[in-house]
Amino acid sequence: MTFVLPDINCDLCSRLCEFRLNNKNKYPSYYNGPVPSFGNLDAEVLVVGLAPGLHGANQTGRPFTNDYAGDILYPALKRKGLAKGNYQKKKDDGFELINVRITNAVRCVPPENKPVTDEEKNCREFLKKEIKEMNNLKIILCLGTISHKNVLASLGLKQSIYKFKHGMVYDIGNGVKLIDSYHTSRYNINTGVLTEKMFDEIIDKIKGLL
Repeated sequence: MTFVLPDINCDLCSRLCEFRLNNKNKYPSYYNGPVPSFGNLDAEVLVVGLAPGLHGANQTGRPFTNDYAGDILYPALKRKGLAKGNYQKKKDDGFELINVRITNAVRCVPPENKPVTDEEKNCREFLKKEIKEMNNLKIILCLGTISHKNVLASLGLKQSIYKFKHGMVYDIGNGVKLIDSYHTSRYNINTGVLTEKMFDEIIDKIKGLL
């Protein structure tokens, strides 16, 4: 199954549309559109990131693909039995997720990788619909504070009750748990905010809860 929204020509955010058009001129071979989710809707785990990287998912059309963050995320999932195949940083590499679906809080690449509040709000409706469509959902993994904030908002939950903290596990009702992790970004890895070992421990938590 494939979640088809938003449309490739989504025009909800004027700033992102303008940026997308500029990128089509600069990088005509890139995907340059709202990046669809990766993985099946019947998965029990949903991983939610921030937004596509300009030369990552915006290029390849698959979340975290050809992006440093994916170099951490995808091998970790494979090590823990939640993916198979060889991740080769391209959409047609044959890499497969097992019981996992991956998306972003904002589907279009934002300038400087920083979406604004209105853009998050506009895209949140798609996240809300996606979560609702995942009938087997048991765990939502939020990568970073923006992901955390938008997942809570899409579910109508209060930020003051569910505060972001790396490694925290929240029971958010309906048999679903929310797990927080620092984002697997290059900055977080290079500064030691997040290590591969720390992220492996997050995936272990997920496996233990399934």
